[in-house]
Amino acid sequence: MTRPRSRARRRGAGRRRSQPRERQARVGHLVQQVVASELARLDPDAGPMITVTGVDVDAEFHVARVYVDHLDRERAAVLEGVRTRLQRAVGRQIRLRRTPTLVFAADPAIEAGERVEEILRGIDDHER
Repeated sequence: MTRPRSRARRRGAGRRRSQPRERQARVGHLVQQVVASELARLDPDAGPMITVTGVDVDAEFHVARVYVDHLDRERAAVLEGVRTRLQRAVGRQIRLRRTPTLVFAADPAIEAGERVEEILRGIDDHER
């Protein structure tokens, strides 16, 4: 008498779990490219230069969190002013069932790096 195979043992079961994450990463990268190119086309007088450092897309592709280098009030206002234009560009250039809503946030890695530099400068000044 043979025992039925469990779901975990089926061929390809492990690959299905990682596939959505890979797709999320690919879509995030594409969104980053589109947003960065659209921001580069903005009028230089519209505000400060904005660098897109990364994009995280949720599992359902409803929200794309766009990370920028610094997010002060002036940059937040510029981004909010062009958000619909950026979403429209993403919808035109990337083939998805639904265009994700763009949400802008400061990149935590940059803030952490600045904090580390500040600590190192403090140590260096203390040693002198």
